[in-house]
Amino acid sequence: MSYMQIMIRPILIHPDPRLKKVCEPVEDITDALRTLADDMLATMYDAPGVGLAGPQVGVLQRVIVLDCVKEEGEVSRPLVMFNPRIVAASDETNVYEEGCLSIPDQYAEVTRPKVVDVEWMDRDGNLQTETFDDLWATCVQHEIDHLEGKLFIDYLKPLKRQMITRKMQKLKRERARG
Repeated sequence: MSYMQIMIRPILIHPDPRLKKVCEPVEDITDALRTLADDMLATMYDAPGVGLAGPQVGVLQRVIVLDCVKEEGEVSRPLVMFNPRIVAASDETNVYEEGCLSIPDQYAEVTRPKVVDVEWMDRDGNLQTETFDDLWATCVQHEIDHLEGKLFIDYLKPLKRQMITRKMQKLKRERARG
């Protein structure tokens, strides 16, 4: 058995055309995809963040990782989801201040369903279904949005969205100068 080196991958910063693309479904779970998932988890924890989607690391496939356990001393719960989809959502909503690793240091309140049922394939190719609520529900919806080419700022009013986009363009120019 060959041991693959886990790698922190660079996270794409908005605006990037890859972040606006609808991702391809995963046909079958390969070792390469499992390695990708491990890399994505490592990248997410390193950032640090609570979720990461394939397109954020330049992979236009339907894969997300998340772990919304934030309390000190609580056991982490890394989840890897291939082809995740929301099969039911509550009428009741929640408002969370959302951020995104592709839009660093920018936060805004987004209203989403409070509870969602999600179906996905795990890393062994088994179909899983689970009900998520509160932060987990917000997080999984945010990450699934990425697979549709949608960012949390797309929920904001145009002026606020343009302001954040301009800040990101400036950040990218500064980083490019290094």
